[in-house]
Amino acid sequence: MIATARIILDNRRMKKKTNKYPLKLQVTFQRVSRLYPFGMELTEPDYKKLSAPRISEELVNIRDKLKILHREADIFIENNKPFSFFVFETSFINTNELFKPKVVKDAAVYIKKDDFDYSIYEKRFKIFKEDHGQPGTISGVFFEYIKQLLRQQRIGTALKYQDAFNSIKSFKGNIRFTDITVNYLIDYEQWMLGKGRTKTTVAILLRCLRCIFNEAFELKIIKKENCYPFGKRRYQIPISRNIKKALHKEQIKAIYLDVPECDLERKAKDLWLFLYFANGMNPKDVLYLKYKNIEEDYFVFTRAKTDRTSRQEPKPIIVYITEDMKRIMENWGNKDKKPENYIFPYMNDNLNPLKRDDLVRLFTHFINDYMKKVTARLGITQKVTTIVSRHSFSTQLKRSGASTEFIQEALGHSDKKTTENYLDSFMKDIKKEYAGFLTTF
Repeated sequence: MIATARIILDNRRMKKKTNKYPLKLQVTFQRVSRLYPFGMELTEPDYKKLSAPRISEELVNIRDKLKILHREADIFIENNKPFSFFVFETSFINTNELFKPKVVKDAAVYIKKDDFDYSIYEKRFKIFKEDHGQPGTISGVFFEYIKQLLRQQRIGTALKYQDAFNSIKSFKGNIRFTDITVNYLIDYEQWMLGKGRTKTTVAILLRCLRCIFNEAFELKIIKKENCYPFGKRRYQIPISRNIKKALHKEQIKAIYLDVPECDLERKAKDLWLFLYFANGMNPKDVLYLKYKNIEEDYFVFTRAKTDRTSRQEPKPIIVYITEDMKRIMENWGNKDKKPENYIFPYMNDNLNPLKRDDLVRLFTHFINDYMKKVTARLGITQKVTTIVSRHSFSTQLKRSGASTEFIQEALGHSDKKTTENYLDSFMKDIKKEYAGFLTTF
């Protein structure tokens, strides 16, 4: 069914001060009509004269304005199919200076009700306490997307999106999509840099916002051609500087041979080396490893990240268990080796998803904190974290002659570009080495 618009004289109630009736834009869709006053009034006789060939200059001016308004409404309806009162009111009524801003009845149309229990997340995710009733603002879409991530148990990603919402809101409030322009984004970037934040942080937060824009398009809250500030010849998200993360072979050797000063250092060092030997395994995947994942001399598992995000059956990662890994498992692993037991005795099946995510974070912080002490003693100035073990694994594999495709499979990447980012520091070293060959004469 097609929506229709027309301008009527609402003669149900006369304005006592002027003895005139208000003119209103009437929009009808699926037998539902809504009236939108726009501040113009006429008497009934003058309204009837509007279609006459000869009328006063004042009425001619009014008739011309009404024709323009009617035509603009028709064009908007034609260009925004399928019709939605929510889209019409947020993107036409509330952006036209003739109309007073309207509290949109369908403002929360995209806030879906479901049977999922969010109670364990409400304390950590303050967005549950936000007012999502403001028409066309970003909070509702952020909220719905964060709930979707929580249903998928992607806690870390959900926290990242909440950080993005909080940052953008602290800049200029819970802003409407239509008010986020190129200039707004430039000002936000400068504001963040002025607060000492890096371009990398700005890029992470604005990529979240760009995703929320795309969600709003899918929900038909806004039209892409009407207000999309990202892209070529618009605002381009800053490209972060690629900091070298991979360690050199001699640095890894120094860590391997180091004699820790206490058991906590020894445990952190061993766990970091376990990540390195295990194809640069993610800390979360290490915590989720069970004895049933051991098949002969190999770990066979799927990454927690792709297991929840991939639509297809994720390809298993196969990791050869080295003698060093066996030693580390014997020293720090679960002594009860039943198939359903975790290899490292930290994860617990009785924990809710939020507690599990907290456990992964604590595990990662423990390794990173004590590796600072180990590397400081060794004179390694580079920051050595769990992610560095992953970059170091891929770089050392590349130096040994392995193909990018083989490394991609070992890391469990679905996209070759992601693997190439891990090998960036290696490629820069090779370019430097090749440059030296130019003067070998």
